[in-house]
Amino acid sequence: MQSSLQIKNLQLYRQGKLLLSLDEQIAGGEILTVMGPSGSGKSSLLNWLTGTLPNGFTATGEVWLNDENVSYLPTHLRHIGVLYQDALLFSHLSVAGNIAFAMPKSNKTGDRKQRSEKIEQALVQVGLAGMGSRHPDNLSGGQQARVALLRTLLSEPKAILLDEPFSKLDTQLRVDTRQLVFEQIRTHKLPAIMVTHDHSDAEAAKGKVIHLEL
Repeated sequence: MQSSLQIKNLQLYRQGKLLLSLDEQIAGGEILTVMGPSGSGKSSLLNWLTGTLPNGFTATGEVWLNDENVSYLPTHLRHIGVLYQDALLFSHLSVAGNIAFAMPKSNKTGDRKQRSEKIEQALVQVGLAGMGSRHPDNLSGGQQARVALLRTLLSEPKAILLDEPFSKLDTQLRVDTRQLVFEQIRTHKLPAIMVTHDHSDAEAAKGKVIHLEL
């Protein structure tokens, strides 16, 4: 089945005032970029998609994921992954522990070994071979960003949201990390929505760009 994320007839309001209207469908492997000034509704759009719209905001419309209406499901059942500006890694867990935390649990015998092997294979793929036992605070910003990406991907999301995840990285690191993230999105055929202020992010995504206004 072709994966897709569909926003149907969204009308998003802040304190009763219409903030944005959207009607979009993103296929697996595609990245929709949303740009606009602060206060235009970019983050609120992501909050609505994940079911975490704060007080003061209301919305009409539906979120469809792989032909299923997930609009009324709680956040943890929507299977929508999010990458933020900060890696948000747990300091009390190792690199492998951070990734394992988000992985679907199974009661099968030998599951722990399989999970460990899967984590190590994923670390190798992003250039972090042998770093599973490392403490996340001892990693560089780029390494932390890659661990956050793996944690999101191995949680087996059906779609992924990018909330300015490259904004705190220096120029070259931003380019390399962005390329890795986009490659993984396309490899896993995940529909993605990226919020950004940076036009180079939009160009690199090679998808449709929506500009929001105040």
